[in-house]
Amino acid sequence: MGSGIAQVAAQNGHETILVDVNQDMLNKAESDLDKVLARLVEKEKISADEKINIQGRISYSTDMADFKNCGLVIEAIVEKLEVKHQVFAKMETIVSNECILASNTSSLSIASIGSSLKNAERIIGIHFFNPAPLMPLVEIIPAVQTSEASLKMAKSLIDGWGKTTVVCKDTPGFIVNRVARPFYGEALRIYEEGIADFATIDWAMTEIGGFKMGPFTLMDYIGNDVNYAVTESVFAAFYYDPRFKPSFTQRRHAEAGFFGRKSGRGFFNYAESAIQPEPMKDEVLGQKIVDRILSMLINEAFDAVFMQVASPEDVDKAMTKGVNYPKGLLAWADEIGLEKVLFQLEDLFSEYGEDRYRPNAMLKRKVRG
Repeated sequence: MGSGIAQVAAQNGHETILVDVNQDMLNKAESDLDKVLARLVEKEKISADEKINIQGRISYSTDMADFKNCGLVIEAIVEKLEVKHQVFAKMETIVSNECILASNTSSLSIASIGSSLKNAERIIGIHFFNPAPLMPLVEIIPAVQTSEASLKMAKSLIDGWGKTTVVCKDTPGFIVNRVARPFYGEALRIYEEGIADFATIDWAMTEIGGFKMGPFTLMDYIGNDVNYAVTESVFAAFYYDPRFKPSFTQRRHAEAGFFGRKSGRGFFNYAESAIQPEPMKDEVLGQKIVDRILSMLINEAFDAVFMQVASPEDVDKAMTKGVNYPKGLLAWADEIGLEKVLFQLEDLFSEYGEDRYRPNAMLKRKVRG
């Protein structure tokens, strides 16, 4: 992520310093960037001269002291709060008082990261999506300490890089990783109940729902170890709200080393000789699967607006630009009919008696008119 963000900054004309404590990682980042830019030249996206200029704007260092003249530093290190505290505290002794200090964290509290700073008004979350040069969305997350000037400056800068920015409250998962949890969680629940297998659920969500990837293919792509860890983190951060409850199925796959594509096996087998399972192409069953998962996603989108995590426009923008959903969830709800969505949720809540299916208050109010 760090090298991808550096590429974006350099492509937009900024002198950029990429720092890592590991020289081998820096060498790899420089080599990988050369390959990426070479492909862009081949595709005629940039010229050969532009490639040289972009590479010339990035310097590589193992010493954070080289940040001394920077106006913005974006941290993209391991997701461990104590390590981030050490890094930010050290950075503050190096940079100027005007330098904005940002984190690319996807799951940790920006306020907590900022607590390590003497001047926490300059802390902000700038969360890119992977790969940073290709994905348009960037979540901008002010902490309770962040000054309005720091927010405006950060947003203006990232907007100037041609990114689609959304501003969201400093809450677990921000917008995308919060709202998207049911895409995985409810698909796993449907499987665990024996309603459909992995292939059938993925078929329903892609062929009927219109999603680019089914939930099990996507979890295998992300990595079941990573996706499960994020689910556990969000579950704990929301004080163990049942809406975000992790799945034993995914945990067992992670424990077995079935991480997905990177390990050769996940919910699906990626060995060359593997025969992939055929989905049961039952349109009625498929529509039920889509309706159930989609209603849960819509409910979560309403909750994000209800709890003032972000505006309705930014919630829909985040889901279409950050995870390529076919439509914004709130707009999709209007298209389906709010009454139908509410009925689906109330039916699930009545059948299971579980709090994970409780309809959001804002959705109920809108249906009541």
